[in-house]
Amino acid sequence: MNSEEIVTQIVQWLINYSNKSKTCGYVVGVSGGIDSALTSTLCAMTGLPTLCVDMPISQNKNEQKRGLDHIKWLKIKHNNVKSVTIDLSKTFESFKNSVEKKCDKNLLALANSRSRLRMGTLYYFSTINNYLVVGTGNKVEDFGIGFYTKYGDGGVDISPIADLYKTEIFEISSHLGINNDILNAKPTDGLWDDGRTDEDQIGATYKELEWAMKQKDNGKISTDFKNRQKEVFLILEKFNNANLHKINPIPIFLVSEKLR
Repeated sequence: MNSEEIVTQIVQWLINYSNKSKTCGYVVGVSGGIDSALTSTLCAMTGLPTLCVDMPISQNKNEQKRGLDHIKWLKIKHNNVKSVTIDLSKTFESFKNSVEKKCDKNLLALANSRSRLRMGTLYYFSTINNYLVVGTGNKVEDFGIGFYTKYGDGGVDISPIADLYKTEIFEISSHLGINNDILNAKPTDGLWDDGRTDEDQIGATYKELEWAMKQKDNGKISTDFKNRQKEVFLILEKFNNANLHKINPIPIFLVSEKLR
């Protein structure tokens, strides 16, 4: 792939959108993962003000260190980058103690609540600075399996890497010189206390899911495959079907003109 040209086009697209929307810059949540690292780097390359927000919630120290090291690297390379750390641990614990109910989906609901607290924090800084909240979702997460929190990390103004597969994101990130500790880290959403990775939750690697997405786009169905390939294809279909309410536009009831 032509990483250099893709980077050039995304950076110009970000600049154009900011100019069109009459905003002044970008705010990005930086987690220590590859997606937020690439997204924040692309924003920094625009030359427009870029605010990187570190939002730990009882965070794994290694994850947070990766994010902070990346921000430090960005600041050295780009004088338009600023950062802030907002520790949301006490805020989350207060929320958890207020609402927690013991049920089958309790842990999932709390994981999603972490993501939504972060979204609200990003929009606070967006409002006071007139910045765009920049999404960090990739093509597999956003359109393949819906692996994100609705109105959490899915609540953004603009998504510069949502048409890139995860393997492409790694390739472009390597091209841009993003830190090896981020490039080598196992992808995780950082929403669980037990440190589970994305692969632990999904049951397949991003590379496998990319293969399945491409097969599905070519009209293939699960019965066209056997063994592990069939298993991965069914995983993609299971997540896609369950999360169509995220992937598809919000349904709107249309009132007939005869009834107006």
